[in-house]
Amino acid sequence: MQAIKLLQLSNLDLVTYVDAELERNPLLERDEREERAESVSEPDRAAELAEDRASAADAEDGRPDWLETRLEISPDAIADRLDTDLANVFPDDHGRASGESTPMPATDPWSTPSTRQSVSSDDYNLEAFVAEQRSLTDLLADQLGLAIGDPTRRLIGYALIDEVDEAGYMRGDVEAIADRLGAPVELVEETLALLQSFEPTGVCARNLTECLAIQLRERNRFDPPMAALIAHLDLAARRDFNALKRICGVDDEDLAEMIAELRALNPKPGAAFDTVPIQAIVPDVIVRAAPDGSWLIELNTETLPRVLVNQSYYATVARTSKKDVDRAYLAECLQTANWLVKSLDQRAKTILKVSTEIVRQQDAFLAHGVQHLRPLNLKTVAEAIGMHESTVSRVTSNKYMATARGIFELKYFFTSAIASSEGGEAHSAEAVRHRIRSLIDAESVDDVLSDDTLVKLLRDSGIDIARRTVAKYREALKIPSSVQRRREKLSAAVTSR
Repeated sequence: MQAIKLLQLSNLDLVTYVDAELERNPLLERDEREERAESVSEPDRAAELAEDRASAADAEDGRPDWLETRLEISPDAIADRLDTDLANVFPDDHGRASGESTPMPATDPWSTPSTRQSVSSDDYNLEAFVAEQRSLTDLLADQLGLAIGDPTRRLIGYALIDEVDEAGYMRGDVEAIADRLGAPVELVEETLALLQSFEPTGVCARNLTECLAIQLRERNRFDPPMAALIAHLDLAARRDFNALKRICGVDDEDLAEMIAELRALNPKPGAAFDTVPIQAIVPDVIVRAAPDGSWLIELNTETLPRVLVNQSYYATVARTSKKDVDRAYLAECLQTANWLVKSLDQRAKTILKVSTEIVRQQDAFLAHGVQHLRPLNLKTVAEAIGMHESTVSRVTSNKYMATARGIFELKYFFTSAIASSEGGEAHSAEAVRHRIRSLIDAESVDDVLSDDTLVKLLRDSGIDIARRTVAKYREALKIPSSVQRRREKLSAAVTSR
């Protein structure tokens, strides 16, 4: 249970969890060697590590290794409780090769006081849920998830939302964002136009003029005189009404009404939201381009808390302990400490292994941009690295990867796919939706395409898809059925005559 919990924690939550364990367990101590790394030479560090290993070996003489003690509950019973195979939690490279699963502490993890405390209801602060503040960024992200299904445009949308300030204005440069993501400027502009249709009205504008224009269009009041007025806000600020009347082509009464409408607009659409301190995202994995064209993938050591088991202190206290309850407490602390150290190490290895496979699968995206993001699912990665899908799912939760294209959550790289009818490369679900829309847009009044016909056309073009999937995609695109489209086209044809 501890291994599973550590695997799905974010780096901030992991630090909090480890800090609590350091307070609770007297045998755990923070590894201070990393802080002295810059001032200690490599030979000195090697000697220091060797000395630590020798001390640990001396302290362990005469007592059995806790990893070799007998389990008080069977592995099958643990697997039943976790609804998975023990090897799927943290597969050990050596153990998996020999067909053995990773050993667990000798005591029942469901009965130890430390474990009960770590998974108790104290982990959930109900007050924090009640008092949670909704920021403008959260609102825009929620609307983006509902409005855009295409992973490429959604990534662009998130990048644009990151550039929105507290007042609701998009302060980033569109061309710079397009260059960083490797996307066409036109696609970024199109995505920005969609964001500008979100609530609150006027959000994601690049300047005051654009913000007011968006709100006026929403009210159906963006006529030529009003467009001329907001294009000359400097004259309105100087109260040069004669010049405004001449430019807008209106009289005194109309100008007064237009200025009154202008004052009713909100120049700062984002100001209504509470200002929430922005928590900077610290990536768990860093990806860099190698000189040979490959990718260097490494863990961010700043997000990895390092702890040591003080074996010397354990040996000293164990020799002076006379009561059974004291010895039992020390044994429990040692087991928990050893298991935490091992779990942290395996967590880091698992994150690196999954990230490496993701980079291998999405090499084209990293090299050429968002339009080359390929379909990918958990099963593909799980099979490639010899893990269970649930393990990969936990690894990719709340973990971030820093690339030359930006910082992305690991889950972002997983997009749905439609199989090829000819056994070739799979098709992105968004590409299939785009194909369905294109076919329907090209249909004539006399040849309206039914869902069955769409299935046949798609299969002829190499896309293996079921009729219910076509219907689901058509409805998601808000396209009426073939019967409704035929009626609308006939009605439009009659009207045009």
